Formats: sequence, structure tokens, C-alpha cells
Amino acid sequence: MKSMATLRPVFISSVSSPAKPLLHNRSFRVVSCSSSSQSKPSIREEGSTRSVYKAGLFDDLFLTLFRNKMVKEVGWDSEKPGFDGLIEVANRLMSTGTSNTDTRDAAVRILRSLFPPLLLHLFKLLVSPLAQGKVAAVMNARVTAITCQWLMGTCMVNSIDLPDGSSLESGVFVERCKYLEESKCVGICVNTCKLPTQTFFKDYMGVALLMEPNLADYSCQFKFGVLPPLPEDDSMLKEPCLEACPIASRRRRGFQNIGQCPKA
Repeated sequence: MKSMATLRPVFISSVSSPAKPLLHNRSFRVVSCSSSSQSKPSIREEGSTRSVYKAGLFDDLFLTLFRNKMVKEVGWDSEKPGFDGLIEVANRLMSTGTSNTDTRDAAVRILRSLFPPLLLHLFKLLVSPLAQGKVAAVMNARVTAITCQWLMGTCMVNSIDLPDGSSLESGVFVERCKYLEESKCVGICVNTCKLPTQTFFKDYMGVALLMEPNLADYSCQFKFGVLPPLPEDDSMLKEPCLEACPIASRRRRGFQNIGQCPKA
């Protein structure tokens, strides 16, 4: 569940001081879970520093809003508070669908419910066509980086290459996705975040989006303005279960009545 990457509320707003493009070395293995302009240095296991995200004023509001929408779709809520409860509801979302397609459709409905329908229609009609979609791509990248760190952890705008050979500051780099790391499930990442978020932005906001999760270090690169590949060509859909996946782990330990791992 941009990107539910994602499942990520996006709001149209102006930013007085846009973030400067940042380029990142994707070769690291352990990076920060989250950060923001309010971050402070901490120590990683390897002994180097990382940034630690400090919850902002609206983080609890965003989490509560998103969780309530997910609970309404699922018809069930966890007794756990905060982010832990959200992950349990995401697990229930995966298990209630009769297929991965059902789960993705439900996640798209959740994203749509976060916005007034008229707002989505006007954005797609009036903003998305500007400059061949580049204005909307840049806008969504900045708003995503500002509003979604409560879900994903540290994320920042960066420059990406577009299919026409140009570059644009319409990327969002997530250092270490909290949603993926806490769920420990490729299926939850793909079916409640990556694919639904890509579909939502394209179909309801008129903005192409490619999300590229990295299962080696839990980072994720958003590319607004770039169409995702066909499912048969998307390497993420061919990834095996994570070793830490709770469903796969229970099956390896010989538990009975464990269904198939809900990966794509």
C-alpha cells in the first residue's frame, strides 16, 4: 500500500522552499529507518551515523486517518495502537481478499477515499496536462516527501532520468521503508503499496509513477513521470519471499494450515 509505497495521502499545496535535488548511493546495506528536517544523528550497527526520524505535528493525524480508512475497508481493527496496529490491519487486508487483484483493488479504494472526488478530477483535468505532465510529477514528488515520512521513514526529493532522456526533480528516495521493514512481507509491499499506488496516481491523478523497492536494504525509489513496466516485465513481481516473512517462517517451522505466502 506511493508511493500502499506508499499508501500515501497526497495534498495539493505550495512549498515555499522546494527541496534541492539529492543523489544517493544505492550500494549501502544498512541505512536509516527515517528522518526529516528534525532528524538527529544516531549510531548504526556498523558504527557509522544515521538519522532518526522525529514524529512531526501532523504524523499522528495522518496515521489515524489512513488507518481508519483501511479499517473501514477491511471491517476489522487491531487492538494494537499506532503503527504496529496499522501493520496488523494491512495483514488482514491481504488475507481477506480472494486474490491479489482483490487486495490491490481494495488498496486503490482506500487511497481514493482519502481525497474528495472533485479534487482528484480537477487535478487530473487541470494540472496533470501542464508541461507534458512534468508540473504534476514535480508537485507530487514534493508533497509525498513532505507528508509521507510517518509511513515510510526518511524520504527526500531527488532527480531522476525520464524516458525522453531529460532529468527532473520528480523522484522521491526512501532511505529505508518502515512499511516494508515492519511488515517483512513482499506480498504486502507489492499488493497493498507498490501496485495500488502506481494505479491510483495514473488512473485518478493522471500522473505516471514507477516505484522500485529494494529488498536488500528496504530502500525505495519513487519515479513520478515514469510509466511502470508491464507486470510480466516487472522484476519486483518475481522476487521470492523475504527470509523474515512471518508466513514463510511459520511454514518452514512446520505449522499446519498456513496458506500460501501472499506475494505477487
